[in-house]
Amino acid sequence: MKNDHDFLPISLDDLHQRGWYYYDFLLITGDAYVDHPSFGTAIISRVLENEGYRVAILAQPDWKNLESFTALGRPRYGVLINGGNIDSMVAHYTAARKRRHDDAYSPGNRAGLRPDRATIVYANKVREAFGDIPIIIGGLEASLRRFAHYDYWDDKVRRSILLDSQADLLTYGMGERATRQIAALLAAGTPVKEITSVKGTCFLSKDPNLCPFPAITVSSYEEVCRNKKAYAAANLVEYDEHDPIRGRAVIQPHADRYLIANPPAMPLNTQEMDAVAELPYMREPHPIYDAIGGVPAIEEVRFSVTHNRGCFGACKFCSLAFHQGRMITSRSHESIIREVTALTKHPGFKGYIHDVGGPTANFRRPSCKKQLKHGLCKNRDCLAPTPCPNLDADHTDYLQLLRKLRQIPGIKKIFIRSGIRFDYLLEDKNGEFFADLVKHHISGQLKVAPEHCVGHVLDAMGKPHIQTYEKFREKYQRLNQKYGKNQYLVPYLMSSHPGCTLSDAIAMAQWINKTGRQPEQVQDFYPTPGTLSTCMYYTGLDPRTMEPVHIPKSPHEKELQRALLQWKRPEKRRLIMEALHKAGREDLIGYGPNCLLRPSRPSKATAATKSSSDKHHSTTSRSGTSAHRKSPSPPRQGKGSPKKRR
Repeated sequence: MKNDHDFLPISLDDLHQRGWYYYDFLLITGDAYVDHPSFGTAIISRVLENEGYRVAILAQPDWKNLESFTALGRPRYGVLINGGNIDSMVAHYTAARKRRHDDAYSPGNRAGLRPDRATIVYANKVREAFGDIPIIIGGLEASLRRFAHYDYWDDKVRRSILLDSQADLLTYGMGERATRQIAALLAAGTPVKEITSVKGTCFLSKDPNLCPFPAITVSSYEEVCRNKKAYAAANLVEYDEHDPIRGRAVIQPHADRYLIANPPAMPLNTQEMDAVAELPYMREPHPIYDAIGGVPAIEEVRFSVTHNRGCFGACKFCSLAFHQGRMITSRSHESIIREVTALTKHPGFKGYIHDVGGPTANFRRPSCKKQLKHGLCKNRDCLAPTPCPNLDADHTDYLQLLRKLRQIPGIKKIFIRSGIRFDYLLEDKNGEFFADLVKHHISGQLKVAPEHCVGHVLDAMGKPHIQTYEKFREKYQRLNQKYGKNQYLVPYLMSSHPGCTLSDAIAMAQWINKTGRQPEQVQDFYPTPGTLSTCMYYTGLDPRTMEPVHIPKSPHEKELQRALLQWKRPEKRRLIMEALHKAGREDLIGYGPNCLLRPSRPSKATAATKSSSDKHHSTTSRSGTSAHRKSPSPPRQGKGSPKKRR
């Protein structure tokens, strides 16, 4: 096992132990320092190290203390900053804007070890500490906030993070190519203000003609703040141009300056991905965290392998299309076999690889041959609402890879947990992969994401219609029966997505009732920066059509929709009753198999009043006052009656 000094230095003592009296780049992150290829900080730092640079890590510095940022001294060339593996606001707040009590990317699962808007706060502190040093921001937080963007937590449009952070450059997407080029230019003495031609980067200029690529200009920050149609139109352009082959630069004015977003960098090819994956990672959190509980986020990935990047699934609520992009690239079999073989020698390995996946596990090739030359299509998704006729659905390579991995000595089981795109799977007419999936790669339950059941809601999401999922479910059940398996299918469902009305949520509850399986967890739609769904949430418009969409915005409507997807829970009864009355769906309150709620039981006071009234009617009948009428018969005590339920 490697010793502590094989981690990159995190202190002056570490620098001195390496014999370093200077270093080249300081990398600041909002996460704890985990030297594993699932963490962007580890990848970028190891890529720079491999290029011959000296890199030091400053993880979760005390942002209230300037000395925390100067503790390692001033680097020679620059400071690179990211907010962590996820947006710092998402890390801190739930979809209901409530503060989270834990943080899996922090030691001991402790919340509050990074600031809100970590990238901005860190960059401002670095500017205060080191003056005119080159500052480059990157990672998911910077990537999704590179343009003027709606911010859910402020409930307003914020300008590009590049302005608020006072950084010189922003890298977006998977940043290996851009970071290497920037580092080489800085090391060669190029002033950071002159680094304007690197793909996958953004910079600010007072002259839009400094853009070195063919470009399109979108509405200014000021205009998208005033005009929601302008915001929607700009967001769609920004989304469409995120293509490494056909994408243009995008220019967005901000007051007297111009944000210039150069076209995306080309994804790494197979050989480059192999090289990055096989850099000398420790694959563990830094030992400094051991005494305070370690870093929980490592547990899901310690014995997992990433085999691909990119996702052409194009779910509109997902940030992947705006970060990694839709083009698929993958690692070689040989590289993955070497990684899995090495994992079998880990002292904590028990024979199980938890995942061989990526953004979408069963994507290992481009969706069609055309995109390799022309890029991915504008205004057309590969899979939804129906698969493109040019879709090339083939799992052969993935199937062969998994079969090879199962033969490695010491391997008991290879699981696939990072998500299967079931509509793509159904398009593969060769059933071998589906059969192998059921026989060998499921740990008791398979998680897939139909998300909803109503057609227009799924269209807004960019998901296939529910009939596709039902076809998949039926085939999955048949294969389980065929191979003697008892493996569940767990559907991910989402409430309150743009376009979803209360009636749609009730339709979803009915569909769940019909399936006979109540979901344990439901995801409320979370408007993260940059996505088309977030654009819909803010503007009330679908940017693809400019048609209005219903937006569940009030906390109470969101609460009603969420409750409907978990309608069997007793604590949700009051909300379900309110929702059904509000939608005029009292037909779903009763004792039939299609009903969602049983009628309310009368209170004791009501029952006593009714009993007294019945006695009064009985007396008047006997006295002859109403002898010619029969008293109303009491309700029948069916098998679902309150008496029986008691």
